[in-house]
Amino acid sequence: MGIEERKQREKEQMRRLILDAARAIFLEKGYYQASIRTIADKIEYSPGTIYLYFKEKDEIFLALHNEAFGQLFELMAPLRMVEDPFERLIAMGRIYIDFALKNKDLYDLMFIMQAPMNMLDDACHWTEGDRVFDYLVDTVRQCQAGGRMQGHDPSTLSFSIWSAMHGMCALYCRDRMMVVAHVSDEFSSESELLEGAFRCYIDMLRKL
Repeated sequence: MGIEERKQREKEQMRRLILDAARAIFLEKGYYQASIRTIADKIEYSPGTIYLYFKEKDEIFLALHNEAFGQLFELMAPLRMVEDPFERLIAMGRIYIDFALKNKDLYDLMFIMQAPMNMLDDACHWTEGDRVFDYLVDTVRQCQAGGRMQGHDPSTLSFSIWSAMHGMCALYCRDRMMVVAHVSDEFSSESELLEGAFRCYIDMLRKL
C-alpha cells in the first residue's frame, strides 16, 4: 500500500470513528448533548481534530442522517423481487413503519429534527434520501402502469403516500396516539391503532 492510499484509509477510519462516537452519544443522550467537545472526549482526540473532518456539528449529523436513509434503503431493496408493485408498495410501508418503531431516535433525526437539513444548502445533495424516495416513485409508476392509482402525478402521489406513513409514525413515536387509542372501542393499544390506520390507508389506495 502506497503512502497516499494509507493516508486515505486513515482518514476514512478517523471519519468513521467520529461518526460512530456521535451516533452513540446521540442515541444515549440526545442531539444537544452530542457536542463537538463530547464527541472529541469520547474518541480521546482534541476538538480541533474533528474540525479537520467536519466543519461543524450539524455536518456530522447530516452524515448520520444520510447513513440512516441508507439503512432504510437496504431494508427495502430486496423487495424488488416482489413482482406485484402494489404488494411491494404495501411491504415498503410495513418496513418503513417497523424501522420507525425500532429506531425512534434515528427516525427523529431523519424526518423530524431540523438540524441536519440546515446543512443541505451547503452540501447540495441528499443522496440517500433521494434514493429512497426515487424507489417509492418508481414503485408507484409501476403500479400505475398496471392500472392502479390512475390520474395522479407519480411524484405527487408518492409524496402523499410518504406523508401519510410519516404522519402515522411521527404520531406514534412522539406518543400522540395515546388518547385516541385509549378511547377507541376497536383498538386496545397504540400499536393496534397504528396497524389499523395502515390497513385503512392501504384500502383507500386500492380504490384509486
